[in-house]
Amino acid sequence: MKDPIYKLIELTGTSPSSMEAAVDNAIKRAHKTIKNLCWFQVIETRGNIENGKVHQWQVTIKVGFAVKNGG
Repeated sequence: MKDPIYKLIELTGTSPSSMEAAVDNAIKRAHKTIKNLCWFQVIETRGNIENGKVHQWQVTIKVGFAVKNGG
C-alpha cells in the first residue's frame, strides 16, 4: 500500500486481573468487527476499588487500523 491512511478509534477495555488483560480484551473485541488493526496506544489507566482491593482495571486505548484504498 503506497502512502497508507489510518483511522483511529478509542476503546476502553476492562479486566479484574490486570492492565494488560484489559488492553487485550479491548483488542480482541475490536478484531471481531474491524479489519487491518495495526497498533494501539494507551491513553488512560484507571480502576475500581472494592473492600480495599482493586476490583477491575479499566484501560482506554486508541487503536489504529489501515483504511484500504477503494481503487
